Amino acid sequence: MKFIDEAKITVAAGRGGNGVVSFRREKYEPEGGPDGGNGGSGGDIFAIGDRNVNTLIEFRYTRKFVAQHGENGGSGNCYGKGGKDIVLHVPVGTLIADMNTGAVVADLDADEKKALIAKGGRGGIGNTHFKSSTNRTPRQCTLGEPGEERDLRMELRVLADIGLFGLPNAGKSTFIRAVSAARPKVADYPFTTLHPNLGVVRIDENKSFVIADVPGLIEGAAEGAGLGIRFLKHLSRTRLLLHLVDLAPPDPDDRPARGAEAIVAELEKYSPELAARPRWIVLNKLDCIPEEERDARVADFLADFDAHGAPVFRISAINGEGCRALVYKLQEALDALGPPDAPTAENRSRNFFDDDAKA
Repeated sequence: MKFIDEAKITVAAGRGGNGVVSFRREKYEPEGGPDGGNGGSGGDIFAIGDRNVNTLIEFRYTRKFVAQHGENGGSGNCYGKGGKDIVLHVPVGTLIADMNTGAVVADLDADEKKALIAKGGRGGIGNTHFKSSTNRTPRQCTLGEPGEERDLRMELRVLADIGLFGLPNAGKSTFIRAVSAARPKVADYPFTTLHPNLGVVRIDENKSFVIADVPGLIEGAAEGAGLGIRFLKHLSRTRLLLHLVDLAPPDPDDRPARGAEAIVAELEKYSPELAARPRWIVLNKLDCIPEEERDARVADFLADFDAHGAPVFRISAINGEGCRALVYKLQEALDALGPPDAPTAENRSRNFFDDDAKA
């Protein structure tokens, strides 16, 4: 299935039914009085997080959703039937915002979390409700109210504890394959990963965490080079970042530190808040370096690259060397950080409408 993480839709809740003017006309009761009923409410539109849905592809082909209108009231104090609601099933982690105001309408960050995204109109009032001791034959009623109509943007931001980023071919997908049951595509050419991948890393029977891999970044990604930075939004909910560095690039003249610095700069351009998140350095592909040269190669990298005191790990994802120790350290760090904080409205909407311009 094609991975779609953005969609623009229009939702229109149902209009309320009209109230009616009616009077009882029965034998032996020539002055029966008013009996006009109220109109029914228009249908609402809801969105619900569904763990069985993985992409927003459905909303790329069906872009307008209109709920049923409420029925008009009837005589005999009969109320009109309310319009049927519409429930849109979206992936867990979907953020919905009003395109006209930029306000966040819903953040569906949990399975079965439900949010009202368009309210149906109230039904009109029949003439029965206008009767009084001084108005025994009311001939007024009210019309049903229109339902809310909105242009919405839906954006999927995957839920993960650990975010993985780095240059293309740094070994991110290989690392996920080494520590989880996920099987993303791995090949010896750049940009093998075209969409985010998630893997569940199980430490023991009761402990696990989710790691997210996004397509590789290159220098100039903020200006649209490569695949751009549009996939970085999928790291916005993570609590800790892993910066994977290829310590043995194919071109011996390439300095790993220079590439690492360029990626950090792109991250800062996208979101200073994301760049300030705890970030660990993972030096990969030690298997490509003779054992007697590894310490010197690592020392050269650390001399060129300012890690700002971040932990530095050495691994070889292809054969699993160092991966087990790393995931145990990650679990300890997540336990120390505690449960994730609830996102604020400001953080939820950050970069929400800027991603298209940056990608």
